[in-house]
Amino acid sequence: MESSLLTELFLPFSLAVIMFGMGLSLRLEDFRRIVIYPKAVGMGLLNQLVLLPLVAFGIAIGFALPPELAVGLMILAACPGGATSNLITHLAKGDAALSITLTAFSSLITVATIPFVVNYSIAYFIPGGEEQQLSVVGTVMSVLLITIIPVALGMLVLEKAPARAAKWDGPFRKLSAVFFIVIIVAAIAKERANLVQYFLEAGPAALALNVATLALGFLMAKLVRLDFRQGMTVAIESGVQNGTLGITIAATLLMNSVMTIPSAIYSLLMFATAAAVIFVGNNMAKKGTA
Repeated sequence: MESSLLTELFLPFSLAVIMFGMGLSLRLEDFRRIVIYPKAVGMGLLNQLVLLPLVAFGIAIGFALPPELAVGLMILAACPGGATSNLITHLAKGDAALSITLTAFSSLITVATIPFVVNYSIAYFIPGGEEQQLSVVGTVMSVLLITIIPVALGMLVLEKAPARAAKWDGPFRKLSAVFFIVIIVAAIAKERANLVQYFLEAGPAALALNVATLALGFLMAKLVRLDFRQGMTVAIESGVQNGTLGITIAATLLMNSVMTIPSAIYSLLMFATAAAVIFVGNNMAKKGTA
C-alpha cells in the first residue's frame, strides 16, 4: 500500500481514538483480577496468545491461502481482542469483568509478540520476503504509541476525572464505531478491483478461524471446569479480534493493502457469529443454566 494520508495519519489516529475510548472504561483493578480469576485469565491468555496463532497457521495452510493473504490472517491472529469483545460479552450475558481483564492483559502482551508472529509468518509464507519484515523495536514502539499509551491516557482520565470520563464515554464509543466502519470500508475499497477474488479466497478461512477459535475457547474453558459465563467469555475473547489493529499493521507498518483483507473480512463476519453467540448466551441465561 503506497504511503498516503490514510496509512500515515488517519489509520493510526483512528486506532488511537478507539483505544483511548476503551481506556475510559478500564481501571487498575481490571489488571488485579488475575488474582481473583487466575484459572480463567490463564486459560483465556493461552487461547489468545498461543492457540489462536496456531489455529490460524493451520487454517492458512489448510485453505492454501495465497502468501499475502496467509500473512494477513496471521497478522489478525497476532492481535489482541478489542473493545468489541467486551461489548459482545456484555450482550451475551458473559462475565464482563473477566472480558475486560483479558482484553487489558492481551493488549499489553501482544505489543511484544506481534512482530515475532508476523515476521515468522512472512518468512514462512513469503520466502525471500525478509525486506517486508517488521522491525521488532519499531513495531513495539508503534503499537505502544497507538494502543497502550492511548489506553493509559483513557484510564488516567477515568481515575482523575470520573465524571468527565463518564461524559466522554458515550461520544467516544460512537466515534470509535464510525472510525471502525471507515477503516474497514477503506481497506476493502483499496482492493476493490480484486475484492470478489479475495473474498472467495480469504472469506472461508476467516470464517473458519472465527468459528474454530470460538469453539476452542469454550471447550478449553470447560476442560478446566470454568462456569458457563466464564467459558462464554473466554470463547468470545478468543474469537473476536482487534481487526482495526490488524488493518493498521498491514497498511501502515508493512505498507501492503492485500494483507489488510483478512482483517477486514474477519471484522465483518465476526458480527454474524457474535449475533449467534449473543442469542445462545441470552437463552442460557433465561433458562438459568448460565
